[in-house]
Amino acid sequence: MRRLFVLLASCLLCQPLMAQEAPLQVSGAITVNVMQAKHLHDHGALFIDVRPAREWGWGHVQGAVHLDLHGRFPGLAEASLPRETPLVIYCDSEVCAQSAVAVEQAVRWGYTRVFYFRGGYFVWQLFDLPSSKEAADQRLAVSSPAP
Repeated sequence: MRRLFVLLASCLLCQPLMAQEAPLQVSGAITVNVMQAKHLHDHGALFIDVRPAREWGWGHVQGAVHLDLHGRFPGLAEASLPRETPLVIYCDSEVCAQSAVAVEQAVRWGYTRVFYFRGGYFVWQLFDLPSSKEAADQRLAVSSPAP
């Protein structure tokens, strides 16, 4: 039992050394805080969660679409989504650089209203904002429509 405690404590103490903080800004995008993200949510912006499926299943912004950065997200490049659609892209927190990478890609693909929610889902939860654990929130098709 003592070994387990020591192992757990050492992992927790080393975690800050392993975490890489996400950049404060991404060129071509607007960085938003939680209240600005909530305002965008209330006005129908498309929230895109780029975390792995396991983390998505633990909970996500209500109405968000799950496009795992290393899975379905690249399909956004070819999607028939209008390039002026407001996109709010997020990960779990400031130590998750995946959202910054996704934001850079969305800007490069020509999306003109890209919002970088750096605080991510952890801050969203902290403010007790609308969340969901249901997969039914995924409604964006990122492949070309059938003829």
